[in-house]
Amino acid sequence: MQSLQIQKWSLLLLALLLPELAASEPLANTPYEILEQRQRPGDHFTQGLYFDGERWWESSGRYRQSWLAEYTDPTDNPLRRKWLAANRFAEGLTVLGDKLYLLTYRAGELQLYKRSDLSPLGKIRYRGEGWGLTSDGEQLIMSNGSDELTFRDPKTFEVRRRLKVHGGDRQWSQLNELEYAHGLVWANIWQDTLIVAIDPQTGAVRQQIDLEPLQPDSNHPDVVANGIAWDRDRNGLWVTGKYWPALHLIRPEGFGSGP
Repeated sequence: MQSLQIQKWSLLLLALLLPELAASEPLANTPYEILEQRQRPGDHFTQGLYFDGERWWESSGRYRQSWLAEYTDPTDNPLRRKWLAANRFAEGLTVLGDKLYLLTYRAGELQLYKRSDLSPLGKIRYRGEGWGLTSDGEQLIMSNGSDELTFRDPKTFEVRRRLKVHGGDRQWSQLNELEYAHGLVWANIWQDTLIVAIDPQTGAVRQQIDLEPLQPDSNHPDVVANGIAWDRDRNGLWVTGKYWPALHLIRPEGFGSGP
């Protein structure tokens, strides 16, 4: 009887541990094909990137050097460029409806612009650092350099929900630039060549992509992968980085065919 009880408790313990053991399994890199590459000047400290199929928006960071720009061709001169105040450090951006939302690094200031001409629409205060920003079409999704995403009201920027990101055999801190595509939140990892695909309901990392083959040959510490824009028409992700002299359109294996 005692032996049978021990076996039952052992089976119960194993059942409880199986999800945790599975979560600690390292994630395999998802293969991808390169659909296109576009050369451009390598002087952009890219923070946010967005493409609606016709126009591009990009933010570039650093104090006294931050700007927000709109392009029809990201390899050419911008149609419009807005320079931020010297004490503002531009971070991630996204477009929702007729507005563009731009984060600032440590100023706790969300800047709003009119999508059609980048005219300013006001500012909203928030607590903590701003890193990456995207939208699922209804709410804004923000990173702050930790392992947490916050889902926010687009009118007030109030937090509706917090989500811890987890999965694989590592801690997913330093979440940076974000993009929402095919029901997943795709995130750069700061100072890493990885992009991870996050389930917005559970926080589980579903895929990881390694951009190391696209990384420019440079010893500069700021030359890191950052910038993701979904190209819906071509079913791919445009990726780039800070001081990268190129944009790459990639299509991860199975992109858009998952649950």
